[in-house]
Amino acid sequence: MNIPVLDCIRVKLTTLALLGATVLSPPSLFAQGPTQDPFLRWMDRIAQQQLQRRESAINEIRTVADAERRKQRVREKLLEILGGLPNYNGPLNPRITGQIQNESFTIEKVIFESLPGFFVTANLYRPNQPGRYPAVLLQSGHTQEGKPEPQRLAANLALKGFVALVFDPIGQGEREQTFDRQLQGPLAGWSVNEHIQAGAQSILIGEGVGRYFIWDAKRALDYLSSRPDVDPTRIGAAGCSGGGALTTFIGALDPRVKAVVPACYPNSYRLLFAGPDPDSEMSFPEFLASGLDTADFVELSAPTPWLIQATEGDYFTPAGAKLVYEEARRWYSLYGAEDKVHFFVGPGPHGTPLESREAIYEWMIRWLKDGRGDFHEQPVKLYTNHELLVTPSGRVDDEPGSRKLDQLILDDFRARKKQGTTPEVLAELRRLKVPSDGSSMEIKVRDESNVPGGRRQHIKFESEPGVEVNAKLYIPDSGGRKSAVLVVADRTSSPLVSSTGAIAERMAKAGRVVLELEPRDSPTGYDGRPFLGNWLTNSRANQIGRNLPAMRAHDILRGVDLLATRSDVDPASIRAVARGVKGIWLLLAAAADTRIGKVWLDRTPYSLRIALENSMNTDLFEAVVPGFALHWDLEDLVNAMGNRPVLRTDPTNWMGRIVPLGPPFRYRYVLGDTTDLADVQDNMYIDEFMK
Repeated sequence: MNIPVLDCIRVKLTTLALLGATVLSPPSLFAQGPTQDPFLRWMDRIAQQQLQRRESAINEIRTVADAERRKQRVREKLLEILGGLPNYNGPLNPRITGQIQNESFTIEKVIFESLPGFFVTANLYRPNQPGRYPAVLLQSGHTQEGKPEPQRLAANLALKGFVALVFDPIGQGEREQTFDRQLQGPLAGWSVNEHIQAGAQSILIGEGVGRYFIWDAKRALDYLSSRPDVDPTRIGAAGCSGGGALTTFIGALDPRVKAVVPACYPNSYRLLFAGPDPDSEMSFPEFLASGLDTADFVELSAPTPWLIQATEGDYFTPAGAKLVYEEARRWYSLYGAEDKVHFFVGPGPHGTPLESREAIYEWMIRWLKDGRGDFHEQPVKLYTNHELLVTPSGRVDDEPGSRKLDQLILDDFRARKKQGTTPEVLAELRRLKVPSDGSSMEIKVRDESNVPGGRRQHIKFESEPGVEVNAKLYIPDSGGRKSAVLVVADRTSSPLVSSTGAIAERMAKAGRVVLELEPRDSPTGYDGRPFLGNWLTNSRANQIGRNLPAMRAHDILRGVDLLATRSDVDPASIRAVARGVKGIWLLLAAAADTRIGKVWLDRTPYSLRIALENSMNTDLFEAVVPGFALHWDLEDLVNAMGNRPVLRTDPTNWMGRIVPLGPPFRYRYVLGDTTDLADVQDNMYIDEFMK
């Protein structure tokens, strides 16, 4: 006798029983955070405090009226932190470019415009028999091919009497945003990298890039609802991983979705924040600071039926998914709808194994077909990516009038841009907590050694409670008060420029007190992806309502505090040097604090706003201040410094290429072999900077 899949939940949950209270007790949740990353631990403590305050608020929800009031606030807050959804009601302009006729089902190749010129490629699976069917919108995970990934699900749904639509998410399948014809692939590397690139651009103008992914899904629902073979009152949504995230969002925000199955994504940030924190389109800006957690998505649509799925070996852990389920179950009980939210744990790693797929079929049959149908999966013919292509070239770029995501973001920027003033930018720096209070600090000397002309100490100090930063302090042998220089440490090396360590040593030899400072960082946030830098740490900071460039600027000013309080430093003669994107942290600091008398920026991007003009940038997340570009650019920070001089050498674009802008920028030149650059020109700039 066959046991219904949903009745097997108890069996699957026995794997969690081994964890028992350990899974759910708050002290144990916190203990699972990384122990070797002090800054991540510090941010996680803030995240857990925010989640605890949210939990207290949720515990006060005792009636449907309470729940409905919170749902209204949550919906408004989600749309606010996303920057709203696009305001567009124009035509989809759908076309069917071909079809695959299978003896069991038919695949139609569909293309439509979610926004003007923003093409969405999709495969629609339908039964061969005419009729009006319930439908399921299937979101693809992060496979580069996009829509072929859930085709086994889609084909089986068609066999079971559903219309299923699978579309390429942005950056996947036929919608790659950085495709290069010579490379014959995306320059960014793969889809998630493209999502993160666009995520940084969106935050720069005060939006969340997820708004565009959600909009694509809403327009896909529009397309399904417009078809004569679809019953628009019976539409479900399902997806795994990145597709599970989008399923979660569309299930919460679009009431047309009547049954929801997100897999391998729904997790409480109790575990998610310091764990596999999701990428840009899977997470909302300031999410935790806004008093939200993943369960809010489920609760927002109550009592719509939700089946929350996980797999035993997933990095989006069953334990984190169960936290979402347990809270949602209590919420649904307010509506007398406990039977409309379930939890299923399938075997194996991240993905949708057979058991999970059959649970999806059973859920959709139960809620969209009145329980009539067989949930068991059938063998189906699978097709290659090339067979499922919608466009002739396999790229929407080649469609007449096609537009890319960065162009949409740039349009939003131009429509919303409102130039701010110098007093306003200074107020923004105060809001971001860039300035220091000038207080003294305890300095821990880790070791000390002699260097030519003086001593070098490796030190650490607390920039704010719980956050320690490291530095090297160069102390000349000469007596009396001296000029001081703060050098923002940069570990990158190039034969064309001196290291920041070498610059610090040369300035120390010239008799200056020099502090080579390493602003706070989370080493575990670096995942080695090209062009992205430490995007994850920046994203995590954003989720808790903090800004990492601003915090690093504050660290720089705490370094100024250290120098200004030393008996051997003239506090009226403190200067600062930074290279690359770190120069933006220094500009934030110098604009906020007049004690920095002069600044040298080397190979620093000359504008934030130019990062909105291309699909790719290098280390943009390292410089993103939410919404900053709407009102100011880097030149506004320079202007905020007043008459204090700024030496700017070899300004770059956001791909690290030096840009010829003319005065007041200064440029290196080649003198024979490259050693002359470091020995002659850097010394020249150091001498000029120290005058």
